[in-house]
Amino acid sequence: MTLDRRTLLKHAAVAGLGLSTSLLSLSVRSANKPAVIRIGVAQPAFGNPPAFSGSSAAVANSKGWIEEEFRPDGIKVEWYFFKGAGPAVNEALSNKQLDFAFQGDLPAIVAKGAGLKTKLVLATGVRSNIYLAVPPDSPIQSIKDLRGKRVAIFKGTNAQLPINRVLEANGLQEKDFKSINLDQATMLAALSGKDIDAAFGNINLLRLRDKNAARIAFSSKGGSPIFTTQSHVLVSEDFAGQYPDITARTVKAFVKTAKWASDEVNREEVLRLWAKAGTPYEHWKEDYAGEPLRVRINPNFDPFLIARYKDSVEQAYRFKLSRHKFDVDQWIDQRYLKAALKELKLENFWPVYQADGKILGA
Repeated sequence: MTLDRRTLLKHAAVAGLGLSTSLLSLSVRSANKPAVIRIGVAQPAFGNPPAFSGSSAAVANSKGWIEEEFRPDGIKVEWYFFKGAGPAVNEALSNKQLDFAFQGDLPAIVAKGAGLKTKLVLATGVRSNIYLAVPPDSPIQSIKDLRGKRVAIFKGTNAQLPINRVLEANGLQEKDFKSINLDQATMLAALSGKDIDAAFGNINLLRLRDKNAARIAFSSKGGSPIFTTQSHVLVSEDFAGQYPDITARTVKAFVKTAKWASDEVNREEVLRLWAKAGTPYEHWKEDYAGEPLRVRINPNFDPFLIARYKDSVEQAYRFKLSRHKFDVDQWIDQRYLKAALKELKLENFWPVYQADGKILGA
């Protein structure tokens, strides 16, 4: 028996499914299920099975919770890891090789500005710290000392914009020194060999510090949150349009993971899961010290995060990193996230931060 769309909607209303009209109408168009869900990760993977770190998405991967959600449907979940980080993920998305992706704000903004049709569906791995490392005997003591030096930055990643914010706060721009584009592995080698004078990067720079091969001259930890990096999970518009129900279930699975990973009872396990991807547990412990897990493993696009994305769109256009500006409010599709939070009764589980970075009500 074949039912038309109107009949299906009528039956759904009678059954009291409780879905919003928009999500329900999308679900009607999703009679077929994909054979596979392809998730891209803007990080290289380490170990066997492959693992990555620093977000609830990484926990979902380690635990196999996305696979668990769709196993009864016979839907396969495939994870793809990219040493080339966000720009490499963008290439795969543009070639329609991915359905979802975990990446930072800048590469997604660049792709969106170039016309790639995506929607942001939840946040993950927000407020991550950036570090500046220099050789142990370097005369560089602060950001202001970088003028005229050889400085490595992994360009095109979500660290580039907060690095530029730090520079501007100290009266500098990238043009004030020799900016060298290096990926993380090459950056560590170059700094160890003193082929560069300084390197902006993430928690992995602590490895060189512990080997007495580098000194940390700056960290965003404990400072303004506008100097931290932001990440998210996005979905291609084609996939979300064809499989809205599958999209909603994927977001829900990520939200359930974020709830588990945000629980302080699980702090040790979360940090040790991330350590399987190569960064020592001690460094994760140091990086997260003094911060509740709920702050950084937070799926919500609260006013602070939305403001950061809007600022990043303007900044990327100003620095000629993105071709066009666009409406961030239209880019972020919170329908799936809000439905998951409501169903899981988690609307008030995570703190909400205002645009200035201060917690709502403080």
